[in-house]
Amino acid sequence: MIMKFIFLDRDGVINKDPAWAGKDYVTSWEDFEFLPGTLEALKNLTDNGYKIVVISNQAGVGKGLYTKEGLYEISGKMLDKIESAGGKIYSIQYCMHKNEDNCDCRKPKTGMFKNATKDIEVDFSKTYFIGDSRRDIEAGDTIGCKTILVLSGKIKDGKEVASWPIKPDFIKKDLREAVKVIIGGADV
Repeated sequence: MIMKFIFLDRDGVINKDPAWAGKDYVTSWEDFEFLPGTLEALKNLTDNGYKIVVISNQAGVGKGLYTKEGLYEISGKMLDKIESAGGKIYSIQYCMHKNEDNCDCRKPKTGMFKNATKDIEVDFSKTYFIGDSRRDIEAGDTIGCKTILVLSGKIKDGKEVASWPIKPDFIKKDLREAVKVIIGGADV
């Protein structure tokens, strides 16, 4: 049986991009702030039978700006809030490498997708990846997902997308609007 998966970036999709706090990375729970409507959108996906997988580059760990344990502490608190709002995250995949490490997992490469779905049958052509950057859209396209760029993170309007070699399938304001595309109820 093929499971229904949704892949999401974290910063700029689930929570505010750390630039809101004048930082490059979310290094503590105090830096983490859910975007408006995110908890409801995650509950909606959960209620509609989707397995939600978070796919996030977290090079700050590799750069020594925060620890792996600190990242996991932030994740645990994030999961608690999501679950208390009725949502459920199936899996979280982090790449903690720096760009120069040339690993297989750092987006736009697809190692985190493959790791999350190891030994599971997934039809990526019927699966969405929601992200807030060019790198996210390239990763989703490379693995074969439909892609949705949200304008709630790094990219604030869709104008620069015109110059990208790989375009998103959809551009939406935020996760709540992206979820409407996926489960219906929005003009697509």
